[in-house]
Amino acid sequence: MSVVIAIDAGTTGVRSFALRPDGSPAGYAYREFPQHFPRPGLVEHDPDDIWDATAATLAELAARLDADGETVAALGITNQRETTVVWDRRTGRPLHRALVWQDRRTAHRCDELREAGHLDLVRRTTGLVLDPYFSATKLEWLLGEGGVEAGPDLAFGTVDSWVLWNLTGGADGGVHATEASNASRTLLFDIGALAWSDTLLDLFGAPRSCLPDVRPSGSRFGVTAAGLPVPAGIPVSGILGDQQAALFGQACLEPGLTKNTYGTGSFVLMNVGADCPDPVEGLLTTVAWTGVDGGPPAYALEGAIFVTGAAVQWLRDGLGLIREAAEIGPLAETCPDTEGVFLVPAFTGLGSPWWDPYARGTLVGITRGTGAAHLARAVVEAMAYQTRDVIDAMAAASGQAIAELRVDGGASAMDLLLQLQADQLQVPVARPAVPETTALGAAYLAGLTEGVWSSVADVEAAWHLDRRATPAASREDADRAHARWLAAVERSRGWAT
Repeated sequence: MSVVIAIDAGTTGVRSFALRPDGSPAGYAYREFPQHFPRPGLVEHDPDDIWDATAATLAELAARLDADGETVAALGITNQRETTVVWDRRTGRPLHRALVWQDRRTAHRCDELREAGHLDLVRRTTGLVLDPYFSATKLEWLLGEGGVEAGPDLAFGTVDSWVLWNLTGGADGGVHATEASNASRTLLFDIGALAWSDTLLDLFGAPRSCLPDVRPSGSRFGVTAAGLPVPAGIPVSGILGDQQAALFGQACLEPGLTKNTYGTGSFVLMNVGADCPDPVEGLLTTVAWTGVDGGPPAYALEGAIFVTGAAVQWLRDGLGLIREAAEIGPLAETCPDTEGVFLVPAFTGLGSPWWDPYARGTLVGITRGTGAAHLARAVVEAMAYQTRDVIDAMAAASGQAIAELRVDGGASAMDLLLQLQADQLQVPVARPAVPETTALGAAYLAGLTEGVWSSVADVEAAWHLDRRATPAASREDADRAHARWLAAVERSRGWAT
C-alpha cells in the first residue's frame, strides 16, 4: 500500500506523519530541536537543526514503513510560518540563524514604518499589520545589522522553502520555491494579485533575486533527491503554512467554517471563500490555499495568539512546576477555579486583536494561598480567553457568529480546555478523532495533487469527531470572568519600551 508522508516542521520540533489512502495514520516520528534566546525578546533556530530533525524523522518513519511493506506515493510539507531563513545557493549553507516568528527585535523598525505612514499600504496589499511577527523586517535586519550580504547567491525563504530546497537536492539542483499561504505571511506579497509586490520589496530593501518562486499550494514542486532516507524521485506535491494546513485538515473547506490550533501559540482561522476581503481591524487576512482540486484560491481571516503552549513550557522549564507538558491538565483540574488569578502570557508581546509588541507577561490576583494548581489553571484559562478575544473580533468583522469551533493541537487533548472554551464562546467545541490536523492537511493536499484522493469531498468524508464540548456555564458567568481577563490584559500592555 502506498502512503503519503507529511513533514510538519513546527516551532519546537519536526514530525513526519504517514497517512494511508483510507485516511488511517500509518505512523509518525518526532524530534525536538534546540531553541536559542540570545537576549530577551529574541528567538532563533539553527536551520541545520531543522533539517537534521527532518532527516531523522524521515529515516525513522521510512524504516518502519518499509518493514510493513508500505511505499511512499508523495510528500507534503507544512511549517511554522514567518520564520526567516537565509542561505547561500552555491554552498547550501545557512548564512545566519533563522529568526523565528516569535522574535521581536524589529519592533522599533515597525514603529518607524508605521509613523512614516506605511501601514495603510501594508494592510491593503498584504492583509497583515506592521509587526515584527512577519518576515520582511526580519530579512531587512539580516541584510543590515545581521551582516548578511545581498549577493547573487543569497536565498531567502520561510521554513517550507528551506526544507523543500534540501529535499530536492540542496546546492546540487535544489528547488527554491514556496506557495501563497506562506508567501502571504512575509509582508512582501500582494494577496490580491497573488504575486510578490515590487512596492513592498522596495520598502523593505528585499532583493527580488533572493525570493523563492511562488507556485500553487497543490502542485508538484519537485522530487526527492538521491541520498535521503526516502527513495529518490518521490514527488513533493503540496505545501501549506501550518495554520492553513490545519484549516484544510479540519475540513473547513466552506466559507464560515472555523478552527483553532492550540500549539506553541494559537491560531484561529475562518474560511471566507474565494474573494479577498478588505482589511479587518485587529485581524489578519491571509491566503488559505491555491491550486486545490482545480478550484479558485481560498482566503481566511486569522487571529494570531503568540503564546499558549509556550506558557505550558514555561511552567515546565522555567518554573519547574510540572515535569511533562501533559501534567498541566490534571494539575489544573485539582482546583475548581483560579481564585481570581489571571496570567496574561504576553511573553513576546500580544498578537490579535491587540497587536502590542510592548506588552509583557503579567500575573495578577495572586495571594499567599496561590499554588501551582492555580497557576496551571490560569494558563489553561488564558488559552480560552485569548481565543474568545479573537473570535469576538471575527464575529464583529464578519457580522456572523460562528456555530461551532473545531480545535486541534497539543492542548486540545485537555477536556478541561474544551469545556472552558465552549463556556466562553457559548458554542460547541469539536475535537477530531485524528488530532494531527496540520500534518493531515499537508498529506491530503499532496495526495490530492498526485491522485491518491480524487477530490476534496474525500477530505470532508475523512473528518470524524472524537469529542464535542457544549456550554455548561451561563453567558452571564462567562462574560463576568472574561471582563476580569480584559482588565488583566490592560495591565500587561505597553510594559516594555
